[in-house]
Amino acid sequence: MTTLRRAVELPAWLRAAWLRAAWLLLALCSAALARAALNGQTTFAAFAAGAAFGVVLLLAATAAGWQVRRPTVRPVLLGVAGGLVLVLLPGITHPGVALPVGMRPQPFAAWVLVTGLVVVAEEALLRGALLDTVREAAGLPAAVVVSSAAFALMHVPLYGWEVVPIDLAAGVWLAGLRLAGGGIGAPAAAHFLADLAGWLT
Repeated sequence: MTTLRRAVELPAWLRAAWLRAAWLLLALCSAALARAALNGQTTFAAFAAGAAFGVVLLLAATAAGWQVRRPTVRPVLLGVAGGLVLVLLPGITHPGVALPVGMRPQPFAAWVLVTGLVVVAEEALLRGALLDTVREAAGLPAAVVVSSAAFALMHVPLYGWEVVPIDLAAGVWLAGLRLAGGGIGAPAAAHFLADLAGWLT
């Protein structure tokens, strides 16, 4: 992982916190638009677009200094509890509304693998690299707002503007899980559980 980090490390002039944040947001925006354009009408195209999106986000997060840390049990359990809130709350407040699913749900095993990659990549970039970078540049409240807004807006090309309010709220919740858990293990577990619920609905 050290070799990979060195290979994609940003040049010195881009290492200032606000420049790193801008670079991360540009990478996220470009990857989200490319994913939507490549999503296609077939299962293979959707899975390929999702996998490519995940790889690009992981490379961008790594370039910005995010490092893989082995998750411990506590943050994962916290994430499962947080994921149940994400799953149950929309059903209570808006019964009968299905969660949007960006990739075709068949075959399930491939969906799980690609969704797992996308979830970890999104959390690494948003609640890992971006949150830390914006916090360094402008403080914690700004970091939560920027990472949550980016989470909501990146889904617009796939799902439309109607998902922004729920995704903005989910982004704030996932940021809280990141801060409570100390790493991306908790928000990644919650995020994956919510996506799994979307597949099942």
